[in-house]
Amino acid sequence: MGRWRPPRPKSSPYITREGFTALQDELKALWQRRGDVVKALAAAAAEGDRSENAEYIYRKKELREIDRRIRYLQKRLPVLKVVSEARANQAQVFFGAWVTLENEAGDAVKYRTSVPMN
Repeated sequence: MGRWRPPRPKSSPYITREGFTALQDELKALWQRRGDVVKALAAAAAEGDRSENAEYIYRKKELREIDRRIRYLQKRLPVLKVVSEARANQAQVFFGAWVTLENEAGDAVKYRTSVPMN
């Protein structure tokens, strides 16, 4: 039996300004971290036999994970649509809105919506 799996359904392209900025910051940090990992990988490779070199194997795996995340962010960021306008209607919940719920005892909890509402 094959290992084929159907592609994942496309996720929503909408994001808040704060979320978009966080993803951009993550991408910058990954590029900086990648440089450090490449230096450590080169040092581990210089130690000799790579087949039994745990440091080399670990750094290769770490570099692969960083590259995977960088590829994902570079493909995802241009597609995202930043939702920045606040709706004037305070009675309606919309994407990115802060909603405060209060129980009978008066305890309030704040949530932020993350799914586009119709």
